[in-house]
Amino acid sequence: MAKNAFYAQSGGVTSVINASACGVIETARANAGKIGTVYAGRNGIIGALTEDLIDTSKESDADIAALRHTPAGAFGSCRYKMKSLEDNRREYERLIEVFKAHDIGYFFYNGGGDSADTCHKVSQISESLGFPIQAIHVPKTVDNDLPITDNCPGFGSVAKYIAVSTREASFDVNSMALTSTKVFVLEVMGRHAGWIAAAGGLAADADNDIPVIIIFPEVPFEQEKFLAAVKAKVDSHGYCTVVVSEGAHWQDGTFLADQGTRDAFGHAQLGGAAPVVANMVKDAHGYKFHWAVADYLQRAARHLASKTDVDQAYALGKAGVEMALAGENAIMPTVVRTSDAPYAWEIGKAPLADVANVEKMMPKEFISEDGFGITEACRTYLLPLIGGEDYPPYKDGMPVFVTLKNVAVDKKLPEFKM
Repeated sequence: MAKNAFYAQSGGVTSVINASACGVIETARANAGKIGTVYAGRNGIIGALTEDLIDTSKESDADIAALRHTPAGAFGSCRYKMKSLEDNRREYERLIEVFKAHDIGYFFYNGGGDSADTCHKVSQISESLGFPIQAIHVPKTVDNDLPITDNCPGFGSVAKYIAVSTREASFDVNSMALTSTKVFVLEVMGRHAGWIAAAGGLAADADNDIPVIIIFPEVPFEQEKFLAAVKAKVDSHGYCTVVVSEGAHWQDGTFLADQGTRDAFGHAQLGGAAPVVANMVKDAHGYKFHWAVADYLQRAARHLASKTDVDQAYALGKAGVEMALAGENAIMPTVVRTSDAPYAWEIGKAPLADVANVEKMMPKEFISEDGFGITEACRTYLLPLIGGEDYPPYKDGMPVFVTLKNVAVDKKLPEFKM
C-alpha cells in the first residue's frame, strides 16, 4: 500500500506558507495511488512528537484550494528547535515511532534553516532505525536567508509590503514636513540578513525622488555617520524616511534593539530599533518624528502578496511531493533564476547537508557605497520578486480566508513527555 505523508509548518509564518501546503496536499491527492493520506502536525513538529496529527483528507478540495490565498499557518506552527542527535536522540526516535505507527513514509517540513537541519537529521536516523523516511524540506522564510535557492517563499510578499509602505508613508511625511514630522522610521524584520530592509529602497525610483536611508544588519551602525546622512536628506528634501532592520547592531555586535531575552531557538529577542533610532535623531537634530514597527503586519499581509511569491510557494510544495515520489531524499526544492529581463525561473534542488543552518546575507554589491542604500544590482534582483498581484477573494469589503476543520487522527502510542 502507498505510504502516508506528514506535513508540518515551522517557525514564523508568512502570507504564502499555506500556498506551499496547498501545493503539497493537492499534488499528493493527484497521486493517490502512489501516496496515501497527508497528515499534518498540529502546531508544527510538536504535533509529531505528541502524536497530535491532523487528517487533511477530511478537508474538501475547495477548502484545500483556498489555502492558496489564506495567510498564516493553517495547521499551526511553532518555534521548537530539536537538539542534535547526540544530545536528544529520544526525540528523533519518537518521531520515527509516530511515523511508523501511522505508516508515514514521507516527511515534508515547511520552514527555514533550523527546519532544514531537523529534516536532514530525520532522514539520517530513520535509515539507522530500519524505517526509512523520505525527508523533503519545503523552503519558507521571510528573511530570505536560505542558501542555494535564488529566493525564499514568503520574502517576495514581505518585500512588496515594505516597499509599498515605505513609499506611502514617505508621501505622507512629505506632505506635512514644513510644519510637522520630518523623519519617519520604519522597523522591519531581519535578524542577521538585511533583505527585507533592502526592499524599502524600492520606494524610490526614477519617478519618485524619495529620501530613504536603510540601516542593514550587514553594516555595523555608526551613529555620527547616520545622523549626518539624516541631516543631509532633510536639508535637501525637507524630510527623510529611515528603514531599520531589527538586527541592526553596533560595531561590537550588540543589537540596537536587544531586549536581553531569548526566544525558543536561543536567539536574542529583538524589537525596538525604531524608537532607538528615532530618539537618536531627535536628540541630535531636534526633528519631530514618528516611528512604526511593521512586525506581524508585514508577514501577514496576504492582501498585498506578490504573485511571483504565491506562484513559487505553491510550486515548491508541489515539487517537494514530486521529488519524493521520484525517490529523492534529504533535499530541498529551490528556485533557480534563469533570466532577469524578462524574469524567468525554474525548479532546482539542493542537498540538505548544504542548506541546514547556513545563512545567506546580502552581498556587498547589493549595498550602496555609503552603506545606507541599495545598488542597481540589488534593484534588479528584488523587483521581479515583488511583481504581480494575487488578491484573495473579497466579501463585504473584507478578504475571505479559509479555516480548516483540522480533524484529529486517533492516537496509537503512549503519551510522550517533552
